[in-house]
Amino acid sequence: QVQLVESGGGLVQAGGSLRLSCAASGLTFSVYSAGWFRQAPGKEREFVATITSTIRSGGRTDYADSVKGRFTISRDTAKNTVSLQMNSLKPEDTATYFCAAAPDRGRGPLRLTQDYNYWGQGTQVTVSS
Repeated sequence: QVQLVESGGGLVQAGGSLRLSCAASGLTFSVYSAGWFRQAPGKEREFVATITSTIRSGGRTDYADSVKGRFTISRDTAKNTVSLQMNSLKPEDTATYFCAAAPDRGRGPLRLTQDYNYWGQGTQVTVSS
């Protein structure tokens, strides 16, 4: 049974940093694509960042324009985790952040929610102004 568990959310002032982590059980991130999405109250879930598998696709990354240059997605194969380093946080980054995973079938970076098979429960990030 696949399980994704996010951690690292919290309350931070604008300009601050947080590091989210997604721990997987039942799958190996080295052969899966992983993504981070976020959802603010009353809004649709939106793409934040993604990384392809290391083995099949070389760990290619892609980011939403709104976070490019501020957020970095990475994978730790030894710990079987995927992380999202978030710097220069803004109040508009406030949302519940979700980790997602999908088998890497060579399609490149995955930006759509329907591309993913597995989801975590989410972790709340609140950025105060």
